[in-house]
Amino acid sequence: MRVIGLDSGSTTTKGVLFEAGRLTKKSLLPTAGDPKKAMLAVLAQLDPSLPELAEVSDTAHNEDSPADTFLVTTGYGRKLLPADLVVTEITCHGKGAEYLRTGTQQVIDIGGQDCKTILLNGQGGVAEFSMNDRCAAGTGRFVEVMMRTLGEEIEVLDSFVAGAVPVTINSMCTVFAESEVVSLIAKGEKREDIALGVLYAIAKRINGQYSKLRPPKGAAVFFTGGLSASKAFTTVLADTIGAPVITDPLSQYAGAIGAAQIGIKKSAGHPRFAPSPQV
Repeated sequence: MRVIGLDSGSTTTKGVLFEAGRLTKKSLLPTAGDPKKAMLAVLAQLDPSLPELAEVSDTAHNEDSPADTFLVTTGYGRKLLPADLVVTEITCHGKGAEYLRTGTQQVIDIGGQDCKTILLNGQGGVAEFSMNDRCAAGTGRFVEVMMRTLGEEIEVLDSFVAGAVPVTINSMCTVFAESEVVSLIAKGEKREDIALGVLYAIAKRINGQYSKLRPPKGAAVFFTGGLSASKAFTTVLADTIGAPVITDPLSQYAGAIGAAQIGIKKSAGHPRFAPSPQV
């Protein structure tokens, strides 16, 4: 039996394929303003038999699906394709974090357009959470905009801020922060110092959101989302929240992995996967 977890994010779309309980394929593509198209493209890489089905059907994914594949969707575009199961991203990130690091109790996920702080029960279940999806402050999009204002791409973030000394950034509104960055450049501040200051400003904003959950002081936090690939920001975040911050090479796939883990459990009792009666 195969299970696909598909996480439709605002910036990137991620998918994973589990076969016999083992992760065998993964795919990540830019969402590029068309979540349905991106989801279909990821599915095409994971299982070429599924996209054609999704394109011709606007109804729930059921008996028409390939008999050996169970599809679970999550994220912003989770309802755009027919699926066996649709699950919220908070639940999936909890299960994904538990899969990647057993016993995880705290998760910070920084996506392109939102930031989630989650407390878990130690078994992947969500005990409490906070989500900021109304403001770009504290998201990957904020970093991307500030880096472009500085004339650099977000992909070079770590090398760009290496050895820098942070400049204080006071504004967290994207528009005002961009103006503040331009003013700092005009005053002669080093671009790399400004960039590091931006990271500290974001981490401070996230810490405020995270602290509202009253997390255990000093307990390790599992970091997911696109920014978790940045060693510089991981260090800044740990320094700001005063706790170890742990990542994994698959951290950006946490939502998709969690969706697949839920799918593995749910599909076990699904009629489509019941053993054929003996004749």
